[in-house]
Amino acid sequence: MLPLVYHTSYSFPLPANHRFPVGKYAALRSWLDQDLAGHPHRYFSAEPDPNYPRRWHEPAYVEGFLSQSLPTMMARRIGFPMSERLIERTLAANSGTLLTAELALQHGLALHLSGGYHHAHYAQGGGYCIFNDLAMAAQTLVAQGKVRRVLVFDCDVHQGDGTATMLAGHPDCISVSVHAERNYPARKPDSDLDMALPAGIADQAYLAAVEEALTLVLRLYQPDLVLYDAGVDIHADDELGYFNVSSQGLYQRDWLVLSRCLAADIPVAAVIGGGYQRDLQKVVALHRLLFKAAADIAP
Repeated sequence: MLPLVYHTSYSFPLPANHRFPVGKYAALRSWLDQDLAGHPHRYFSAEPDPNYPRRWHEPAYVEGFLSQSLPTMMARRIGFPMSERLIERTLAANSGTLLTAELALQHGLALHLSGGYHHAHYAQGGGYCIFNDLAMAAQTLVAQGKVRRVLVFDCDVHQGDGTATMLAGHPDCISVSVHAERNYPARKPDSDLDMALPAGIADQAYLAAVEEALTLVLRLYQPDLVLYDAGVDIHADDELGYFNVSSQGLYQRDWLVLSRCLAADIPVAAVIGGGYQRDLQKVVALHRLLFKAAADIAP
């Protein structure tokens, strides 16, 4: 049985022409029963929990967001208009990544139809990220004694700067980012391992880089769980990407990461990460490849 985590709040109305493709979550959900026909799967939801980010983010920042009273520049850096719907979605999605990780520990593999909010730092958000679901889940599971060591393996095209800063000084929570050398964010703090790749990189070189990074960190850190950010903004058609990776290359990356970890008996919790195209169905088609790879690996 393949556990899938989703909440109806993930897609909600944004102003016309807003850059973030928030409708992709509901659209992805509508496709997956067809995609996974014949493959046992089950949906789970995590309820919004305001106490969860309070444990890991700066209290004044959390309260400012929950009360919709963040300073104007701080809210602008996040990129969303403040609303109750945004609060519900944010809390549900962050709790959803923790639930995905817990399900992965039970089943070996679990997938979240959201997640990857890696630009959120301890006391501020940015780049459509408010609280850092990856860093919070990693720290929570270690603190609870459910795992000894967690690896965050981030393959979004943008560096996971918030994950790097939030996990700095946590030797049992390892941050790894394979990303575009020249892309957002302008300032890239050090992860435990950063692999910055040039613009225009294509399938063969990109997959070699991912394999090199994954092989190294699995051998070096021997994690008990991998949190995998499977961002599709590495694709050649992504409007914020700068890479030249094909759909086949994207599928091969997901298959590589999932199969390599599972072959080593390391559970994987995957989140879908970023993907930016005006045509919603095109970006959803790319996110669907992660679920195809999962079904192909665990038939």
